[in-house]
Amino acid sequence: MAADTILAAVLHGPRDMREVRQPPFTVEKEPSMRKEESVVVSQLTKPNQETRTIPPPAPDEIQVAVKATGLCGSDLHFYTHGGIGDFKLREPMSLGHESAGVVVAVGSAVATSANAFAPGDRVALEVGKPCDRCDLCAAGRYHLCKAMQFRASARLLPHIQGTLQERINHPARWAYKLPDGMPLEFGALAEPLSVALHAQDRSGLALAPGGANKVLVLGAGSVGLLCAAVSRVAGAAAVVVADLNAARVAFAVENGFADAGVVVPRAEPSPQSQLPTTEDKLARARALAAQIGAVDVKGTPFGEAAGTYECTGAEACTQTAIYATQPGGKVMMVGLGMPVQTLPVTAAAIREVDLVGVFRYNNTYRRVIDLLASKNPLLPPVDKLVSHRFQGIGKAAEAFEMATQVKDANGKLVLKVVIDM
Repeated sequence: MAADTILAAVLHGPRDMREVRQPPFTVEKEPSMRKEESVVVSQLTKPNQETRTIPPPAPDEIQVAVKATGLCGSDLHFYTHGGIGDFKLREPMSLGHESAGVVVAVGSAVATSANAFAPGDRVALEVGKPCDRCDLCAAGRYHLCKAMQFRASARLLPHIQGTLQERINHPARWAYKLPDGMPLEFGALAEPLSVALHAQDRSGLALAPGGANKVLVLGAGSVGLLCAAVSRVAGAAAVVVADLNAARVAFAVENGFADAGVVVPRAEPSPQSQLPTTEDKLARARALAAQIGAVDVKGTPFGEAAGTYECTGAEACTQTAIYATQPGGKVMMVGLGMPVQTLPVTAAAIREVDLVGVFRYNNTYRRVIDLLASKNPLLPPVDKLVSHRFQGIGKAAEAFEMATQVKDANGKLVLKVVIDM
Protein backbone atom coordinates (compact mmCIF):
# COMPACT_ATOMS: atom_id res chain seq x y z
CA MET A 1 0.00 0.00 0.00
CA ALA A 2 1.10 3.56 -0.53
CA ALA A 3 2.17 5.42 2.59
CA ASP A 4 1.78 9.05 3.52
CA THR A 5 2.85 11.12 6.49
CA ILE A 6 0.34 12.81 8.78
CA LEU A 7 0.75 14.65 12.04
CA ALA A 8 0.39 13.79 15.69
CA ALA A 9 1.79 15.04 18.99
CA VAL A 10 3.50 12.64 21.40
CA LEU A 11 4.57 13.25 24.99
CA HIS A 12 7.83 11.56 25.98
CA GLY A 13 8.15 12.78 29.53
CA PRO A 14 7.25 15.64 31.83
CA ARG A 15 7.10 18.77 29.66
CA ASP A 16 8.75 16.85 26.81
CA MET A 17 6.31 17.38 23.94
CA ARG A 18 7.65 16.40 20.53
CA GLU A 19 6.73 18.72 17.67
CA VAL A 20 6.38 17.79 14.00
CA ARG A 21 5.15 19.53 10.86
CA GLN A 22 1.68 18.94 9.43
CA PRO A 23 1.30 18.14 5.74
CA PRO A 24 -2.01 18.62 3.97
CA PHE A 25 -4.52 15.79 3.67
CA THR A 26 -7.51 15.04 1.48
CA VAL A 27 -10.71 13.10 2.06
CA GLU A 28 -10.36 9.57 0.72
CA LYS A 29 -12.92 7.08 -0.42
CA GLU A 30 -10.43 4.21 -0.18
CA PRO A 31 -7.74 5.07 2.34
CA SER A 32 -4.27 3.60 2.03
CA MET A 33 -1.85 2.76 4.80
CA ARG A 34 -0.57 6.07 6.12
CA LYS A 35 2.21 7.23 8.36
CA GLU A 36 1.42 9.76 11.03
CA GLU A 37 3.45 11.72 13.51
CA SER A 38 2.12 12.27 17.02
CA VAL A 39 2.31 14.54 20.21
CA VAL A 40 3.59 11.78 22.65
CA VAL A 41 4.67 11.50 26.34
CA SER A 42 7.37 9.13 27.62
CA GLN A 43 10.16 9.03 30.14
CA LEU A 44 12.73 9.85 27.45
CA THR A 45 14.35 13.25 27.66
CA LYS A 46 16.04 13.83 24.31
CA PRO A 47 14.08 15.58 21.55
CA ASN A 48 12.78 13.10 19.04
CA GLN A 49 10.29 12.90 16.20
CA GLU A 50 8.07 9.87 15.84
CA THR A 51 6.41 8.53 12.73
CA ARG A 52 3.53 6.13 13.16
CA THR A 53 1.69 4.08 10.60
CA ILE A 54 -2.09 4.31 10.56
CA PRO A 55 -3.92 1.57 8.64
CA PRO A 56 -7.26 1.97 6.88
CA PRO A 57 -10.20 1.84 9.30
CA ALA A 58 -11.45 -1.58 10.34
CA PRO A 59 -14.92 -2.57 9.08
CA ASP A 60 -16.63 -1.03 12.14
CA GLU A 61 -14.41 2.06 12.32
CA ILE A 62 -14.23 5.52 10.84
CA GLN A 63 -11.06 7.45 10.17
CA VAL A 64 -11.26 10.98 11.54
CA ALA A 65 -9.16 14.03 10.83
CA VAL A 66 -9.01 15.51 14.32
CA LYS A 67 -9.80 19.22 14.14
CA ALA A 68 -10.25 20.43 17.73
CA THR A 69 -8.90 19.02 21.00
CA GLY A 70 -9.38 20.54 24.43
CA LEU A 71 -6.70 20.02 27.05
CA CYS A 72 -7.94 18.37 30.24
CA GLY A 73 -6.58 18.30 33.77
CA SER A 74 -5.55 14.67 33.34
CA ASP A 75 -3.57 15.62 30.22
CA LEU A 76 -1.78 18.25 32.28
CA HIS A 77 -0.93 15.72 35.01
CA PHE A 78 0.68 13.47 32.42
CA TYR A 79 2.44 16.45 30.85
CA THR A 80 3.84 17.88 34.09
CA HIS A 81 4.28 14.75 36.24
CA GLY A 82 4.32 11.77 33.87
CA GLY A 83 1.20 10.26 35.38
CA ILE A 84 -1.99 10.76 37.36
CA GLY A 85 -2.83 8.77 40.47
CA ASP A 86 -1.97 5.12 39.89
CA PHE A 87 -1.69 5.60 36.13
CA LYS A 88 2.00 6.06 35.29
CA LEU A 89 3.53 6.58 31.89
CA ARG A 90 5.43 3.48 30.78
CA GLU A 91 5.85 4.17 27.07
CA PRO A 92 5.37 7.12 24.67
CA MET A 93 1.72 8.12 24.54
CA SER A 94 -0.33 10.63 22.60
CA LEU A 95 -2.43 12.79 24.87
CA GLY A 96 -5.87 14.27 24.25
CA HIS A 97 -9.39 12.91 24.70
CA GLU A 98 -11.68 15.96 24.29
CA SER A 99 -11.93 15.95 20.52
CA ALA A 100 -14.02 16.48 17.43
CA GLY A 101 -13.15 16.19 13.77
CA VAL A 102 -14.18 15.34 10.23
CA VAL A 103 -14.68 11.83 8.85
CA VAL A 104 -12.23 11.15 6.02
CA ALA A 105 -12.84 7.43 5.50
CA VAL A 106 -15.23 4.72 6.67
CA GLY A 107 -14.89 1.00 7.26
CA SER A 108 -16.68 -1.45 5.00
CA ALA A 109 -19.49 -2.14 7.48
CA VAL A 110 -20.09 1.47 8.50
CA ALA A 111 -21.68 2.93 5.38
CA THR A 112 -24.54 0.41 5.50
CA SER A 113 -25.01 0.23 9.27
CA ALA A 114 -27.73 1.91 11.33
CA ASN A 115 -25.01 4.25 12.60
CA ALA A 116 -23.85 5.21 9.11
CA PHE A 117 -21.19 7.82 8.43
CA ALA A 118 -19.75 9.26 5.26
CA PRO A 119 -16.62 11.27 4.47
CA GLY A 120 -17.22 14.89 5.36
CA ASP A 121 -19.40 14.21 8.41
CA ARG A 122 -18.43 16.31 11.42
CA VAL A 123 -18.29 14.26 14.62
CA ALA A 124 -17.67 14.42 18.35
CA LEU A 125 -15.74 11.47 19.73
CA GLU A 126 -16.55 9.51 22.87
CA VAL A 127 -13.12 8.05 23.46
CA GLY A 128 -13.74 5.05 25.72
CA LYS A 129 -14.27 1.59 24.23
CA PRO A 130 -15.86 -0.92 26.68
CA CYS A 131 -15.97 -4.68 26.28
CA ASP A 132 -19.76 -4.84 25.68
CA ARG A 133 -19.85 -8.25 27.38
CA CYS A 134 -19.65 -7.74 31.15
CA ASP A 135 -22.51 -7.17 33.60
CA LEU A 136 -21.66 -3.47 33.90
CA CYS A 137 -21.89 -3.00 30.15
CA ALA A 138 -25.17 -4.90 30.07
CA ALA A 139 -26.52 -2.62 32.79
CA GLY A 140 -25.61 0.49 30.79
CA ARG A 141 -22.75 1.46 33.11
CA TYR A 142 -20.15 0.78 30.46
CA HIS A 143 -17.91 3.58 31.74
CA LEU A 144 -17.06 1.33 34.71
CA CYS A 145 -16.12 -1.64 32.51
CA LYS A 146 -12.93 -3.22 33.85
CA ALA A 147 -11.74 -3.79 30.30
CA MET A 148 -12.40 -0.18 29.23
CA GLN A 149 -9.93 1.13 26.66
CA PHE A 150 -9.89 4.88 27.20
CA ARG A 151 -7.73 7.11 25.06
CA ALA A 152 -4.77 8.90 26.68
CA SER A 153 -4.94 6.68 29.73
CA ALA A 154 -1.86 4.85 30.96
CA ARG A 155 -3.87 2.24 32.88
CA LEU A 156 -3.29 -0.45 30.27
CA LEU A 157 -0.10 -1.53 28.54
CA PRO A 158 0.29 -0.89 25.70
CA HIS A 159 -1.23 2.53 26.41
CA ILE A 160 -4.35 3.57 24.52
CA GLN A 161 -3.20 6.45 22.34
CA GLY A 162 -4.94 9.81 22.60
CA THR A 163 -6.45 12.10 20.00
CA LEU A 164 -3.64 14.62 19.52
CA GLN A 165 -2.91 13.06 16.16
CA GLU A 166 -3.68 14.29 12.70
CA ARG A 167 -5.85 11.24 12.08
CA ILE A 168 -7.20 8.41 14.17
CA ASN A 169 -9.26 5.31 13.52
CA HIS A 170 -12.20 5.22 15.91
CA PRO A 171 -15.18 2.87 16.46
CA ALA A 172 -18.16 4.31 14.60
CA ARG A 173 -20.40 3.34 17.50
CA TRP A 174 -18.65 5.90 19.70
CA ALA A 175 -18.84 8.84 17.31
CA TYR A 176 -21.70 11.33 17.14
CA LYS A 177 -22.65 13.58 14.25
CA LEU A 178 -22.69 17.29 14.96
CA PRO A 179 -25.51 19.47 13.63
CA ASP A 180 -24.75 21.73 10.70
CA GLY A 181 -23.31 24.99 11.90
CA MET A 182 -22.19 23.73 15.31
CA PRO A 183 -18.55 24.71 15.89
CA LEU A 184 -16.16 21.79 16.15
CA GLU A 185 -14.99 23.27 19.44
CA PHE A 186 -18.46 22.48 20.80
CA GLY A 187 -17.82 18.88 19.78
CA ALA A 188 -14.65 18.96 21.87
CA LEU A 189 -16.53 20.54 24.80
CA ALA A 190 -19.01 17.65 24.65
CA GLU A 191 -16.53 15.57 26.65
CA PRO A 192 -16.19 17.75 29.78
CA LEU A 193 -19.87 18.67 29.50
CA SER A 194 -20.60 14.94 29.58
CA VAL A 195 -18.71 14.70 32.87
CA ALA A 196 -20.92 17.46 34.28
CA LEU A 197 -24.15 15.92 32.99
CA HIS A 198 -23.19 12.51 34.37
CA ALA A 199 -22.48 14.12 37.74
CA GLN A 200 -25.97 15.59 37.67
CA ASP A 201 -27.42 12.21 36.72
CA ARG A 202 -25.60 10.66 39.68
CA SER A 203 -26.91 13.34 42.04
CA GLY A 204 -30.54 12.36 41.62
CA LEU A 205 -31.41 15.94 42.54
CA ALA A 206 -34.97 17.01 41.84
CA LEU A 207 -34.20 20.25 40.04
CA ALA A 208 -36.95 22.14 38.25
CA PRO A 209 -37.71 25.78 37.49
CA GLY A 210 -39.40 27.28 40.53
CA GLY A 211 -38.04 24.60 42.85
CA ALA A 212 -36.18 25.13 46.10
CA ASN A 213 -33.06 23.01 45.65
CA LYS A 214 -29.81 24.94 45.62
CA VAL A 215 -26.45 23.87 44.21
CA LEU A 216 -22.90 24.59 45.36
CA VAL A 217 -19.89 24.06 43.10
CA LEU A 218 -16.41 23.88 44.64
CA GLY A 219 -13.80 24.63 41.99
CA ALA A 220 -14.41 27.01 39.09
CA GLY A 221 -12.33 25.29 36.45
CA SER A 222 -13.98 24.20 33.22
CA VAL A 223 -15.66 21.09 34.69
CA GLY A 224 -16.88 23.01 37.74
CA LEU A 225 -18.31 25.75 35.54
CA LEU A 226 -20.03 23.13 33.39
CA CYS A 227 -21.53 21.51 36.52
CA ALA A 228 -22.89 24.95 37.33
CA ALA A 229 -24.19 25.28 33.77
CA VAL A 230 -26.14 22.00 33.77
CA SER A 231 -27.56 22.90 37.19
CA ARG A 232 -28.78 26.18 35.71
CA VAL A 233 -30.45 24.40 32.82
CA ALA A 234 -32.08 21.86 35.15
CA GLY A 235 -33.66 24.64 37.22
CA ALA A 236 -31.58 24.98 40.39
CA ALA A 237 -33.06 27.63 42.68
CA ALA A 238 -29.59 29.12 43.15
CA VAL A 239 -26.04 28.24 42.15
CA VAL A 240 -22.99 29.37 44.12
CA VAL A 241 -19.41 28.79 42.98
CA ALA A 242 -16.36 28.85 45.28
CA ASP A 243 -12.73 28.92 44.20
CA LEU A 244 -9.34 30.14 45.38
CA ASN A 245 -9.02 32.30 42.27
CA ALA A 246 -10.97 35.55 42.33
CA ALA A 247 -10.88 35.91 38.53
CA ARG A 248 -12.54 32.51 38.05
CA VAL A 249 -15.24 33.36 40.56
CA ALA A 250 -15.86 36.68 38.82
CA PHE A 251 -16.05 34.93 35.44
CA ALA A 252 -18.66 32.50 36.79
CA VAL A 253 -20.89 35.24 38.15
CA GLU A 254 -20.46 37.75 35.33
CA ASN A 255 -21.27 35.16 32.66
CA GLY A 256 -24.30 33.65 34.36
CA PHE A 257 -22.81 30.33 35.47
CA ALA A 258 -23.53 31.23 39.10
CA ASP A 259 -25.76 33.58 41.08
CA ALA A 260 -22.97 34.36 43.51
CA GLY A 261 -19.41 33.38 44.24
CA VAL A 262 -17.05 32.96 47.16
CA VAL A 263 -13.32 33.55 46.93
CA VAL A 264 -11.77 30.99 49.25
CA PRO A 265 -8.92 32.41 51.36
CA ARG A 266 -5.67 30.55 50.93
CA ALA A 267 -4.34 28.78 53.98
CA GLU A 268 -1.14 30.34 55.26
CA PRO A 269 1.82 27.94 55.11
CA SER A 270 2.84 26.67 58.54
CA PRO A 271 6.28 25.74 59.83
CA GLN A 272 6.92 21.99 59.91
CA SER A 273 6.67 22.07 63.69
CA GLN A 274 3.24 23.73 63.55
CA LEU A 275 1.43 21.76 60.85
CA PRO A 276 -2.35 21.97 61.30
CA THR A 277 -4.00 19.13 63.14
CA THR A 278 -7.01 17.28 61.79
CA GLU A 279 -9.24 19.34 64.05
CA ASP A 280 -7.62 22.52 62.74
CA LYS A 281 -8.45 21.45 59.18
CA LEU A 282 -12.03 20.53 60.04
CA ALA A 283 -12.54 23.81 61.88
CA ARG A 284 -11.38 25.67 58.78
CA ALA A 285 -13.77 23.60 56.64
CA ARG A 286 -16.68 24.42 58.96
CA ALA A 287 -15.79 28.10 58.83
CA LEU A 288 -15.66 28.07 55.03
CA ALA A 289 -19.02 26.27 54.87
CA ALA A 290 -20.48 28.98 57.10
CA GLN A 291 -18.96 31.68 54.87
CA ILE A 292 -20.56 30.06 51.82
CA GLY A 293 -23.90 29.74 53.58
CA ALA A 294 -23.88 33.44 54.42
CA VAL A 295 -23.25 34.67 50.87
CA ASP A 296 -26.04 36.85 49.54
CA VAL A 297 -28.15 35.38 46.73
CA LYS A 298 -30.96 37.60 45.51
CA GLY A 299 -31.24 39.30 48.86
CA THR A 300 -31.17 36.22 51.10
CA PRO A 301 -28.38 34.05 52.54
CA PHE A 302 -27.56 31.01 50.42
CA GLY A 303 -27.82 28.60 53.34
CA GLU A 304 -27.09 24.91 52.71
CA ALA A 305 -26.94 23.20 49.33
CA ALA A 306 -29.14 20.30 48.31
CA GLY A 307 -26.28 19.18 46.10
CA THR A 308 -22.60 20.05 46.15
CA TYR A 309 -20.28 19.32 43.22
CA GLU A 310 -16.75 18.90 44.56
CA CYS A 311 -14.61 19.48 41.48
CA THR A 312 -11.12 19.94 42.94
CA GLY A 313 -10.20 16.62 44.54
CA ALA A 314 -8.67 18.57 47.45
CA GLU A 315 -9.21 17.21 50.95
CA ALA A 316 -10.18 20.62 52.36
CA CYS A 317 -12.87 20.99 49.71
CA THR A 318 -14.35 17.55 50.34
CA GLN A 319 -14.48 18.37 54.04
CA THR A 320 -16.15 21.70 53.30
CA ALA A 321 -18.62 20.04 50.94
CA ILE A 322 -19.88 17.76 53.71
CA TYR A 323 -20.47 20.66 56.08
CA ALA A 324 -22.00 22.90 53.39
CA THR A 325 -24.60 20.34 52.26
CA GLN A 326 -28.02 20.14 53.87
CA PRO A 327 -29.33 17.05 55.71
CA GLY A 328 -30.37 14.46 53.15
CA GLY A 329 -28.28 16.16 50.47
CA LYS A 330 -25.63 14.84 48.11
CA VAL A 331 -21.93 15.53 47.60
CA MET A 332 -20.81 14.59 44.09
CA MET A 333 -17.11 13.73 44.10
CA VAL A 334 -16.21 14.92 40.61
CA GLY A 335 -12.59 15.97 41.10
CA LEU A 336 -9.84 13.35 41.29
CA GLY A 337 -7.06 14.64 43.51
CA MET A 338 -5.77 13.36 46.82
CA PRO A 339 -6.27 9.57 46.79
CA VAL A 340 -6.42 9.33 50.60
CA GLN A 341 -8.34 11.95 52.61
CA THR A 342 -9.41 12.50 56.21
CA LEU A 343 -13.13 13.27 56.17
CA PRO A 344 -15.76 14.06 58.84
CA VAL A 345 -17.77 10.93 58.09
CA THR A 346 -19.87 11.22 61.25
CA ALA A 347 -20.99 14.69 60.17
CA ALA A 348 -22.09 13.09 56.91
CA ALA A 349 -23.67 9.99 58.44
CA ILE A 350 -25.82 11.62 61.12
CA ARG A 351 -27.26 14.05 58.57
CA GLU A 352 -27.49 11.42 55.80
CA VAL A 353 -25.32 13.45 53.47
CA ASP A 354 -24.41 10.98 50.73
CA LEU A 355 -20.95 10.98 49.15
CA VAL A 356 -21.51 10.05 45.52
CA GLY A 357 -18.65 8.89 43.33
CA VAL A 358 -18.49 10.30 39.80
CA PHE A 359 -16.24 8.78 37.14
CA ARG A 360 -16.30 9.93 33.54
CA TYR A 361 -19.77 9.47 31.99
CA ASN A 362 -22.17 7.14 30.23
CA ASN A 363 -25.06 7.69 27.82
CA THR A 364 -24.52 11.45 27.76
CA TYR A 365 -23.09 12.46 24.39
CA ARG A 366 -26.32 12.68 22.40
CA ARG A 367 -28.00 14.63 25.20
CA VAL A 368 -25.03 16.99 25.45
CA ILE A 369 -25.01 17.66 21.72
CA ASP A 370 -28.77 18.27 21.80
CA LEU A 371 -28.27 20.69 24.71
CA LEU A 372 -25.54 22.59 22.87
CA ALA A 373 -27.77 22.82 19.80
CA SER A 374 -30.90 23.82 21.74
CA LYS A 375 -30.05 27.48 22.38
CA ASN A 376 -31.67 27.01 25.78
CA PRO A 377 -31.84 30.48 27.38
CA LEU A 378 -30.86 28.97 30.74
CA LEU A 379 -27.56 27.64 29.33
CA PRO A 380 -24.68 30.01 30.10
CA PRO A 381 -22.30 30.89 27.22
CA VAL A 382 -20.15 27.75 27.32
CA ASP A 383 -18.21 28.92 24.26
CA LYS A 384 -16.57 31.52 26.53
CA LEU A 385 -14.85 28.69 28.38
CA VAL A 386 -12.43 28.38 25.45
CA SER A 387 -10.01 31.07 26.51
CA HIS A 388 -6.99 30.20 24.37
CA ARG A 389 -6.52 28.55 20.98
CA PHE A 390 -3.38 27.19 19.33
CA GLN A 391 -3.14 26.25 15.67
CA GLY A 392 -1.57 22.92 14.80
CA ILE A 393 0.12 20.10 16.66
CA GLY A 394 3.42 21.91 16.30
CA LYS A 395 2.08 24.32 18.92
CA ALA A 396 1.19 21.54 21.37
CA ALA A 397 4.02 22.27 23.81
CA GLU A 398 3.03 25.96 23.93
CA ALA A 399 -0.60 24.98 24.41
CA PHE A 400 0.23 22.70 27.33
CA GLU A 401 2.40 25.33 28.96
CA MET A 402 -0.45 27.83 28.64
CA ALA A 403 -2.88 25.34 30.19
CA THR A 404 -0.69 25.11 33.29
CA GLN A 405 -1.12 28.85 33.91
CA VAL A 406 -3.88 30.72 35.75
CA LYS A 407 -3.48 33.81 33.54
CA ASP A 408 -1.53 34.49 30.35
CA ALA A 409 1.19 37.12 29.93
CA ASN A 410 -1.47 39.74 29.22
CA GLY A 411 -3.43 38.94 32.36
CA LYS A 412 -6.22 37.04 30.59
CA LEU A 413 -7.79 34.21 32.58
CA VAL A 414 -6.88 30.72 31.33
CA LEU A 415 -9.82 28.31 31.39
CA LYS A 416 -9.96 25.87 28.47
CA VAL A 417 -7.10 25.62 25.98
CA VAL A 418 -7.96 24.12 22.59
CA ILE A 419 -5.59 22.93 19.86
CA ASP A 420 -7.13 23.42 16.41
CA MET A 421 -5.78 21.49 13.43
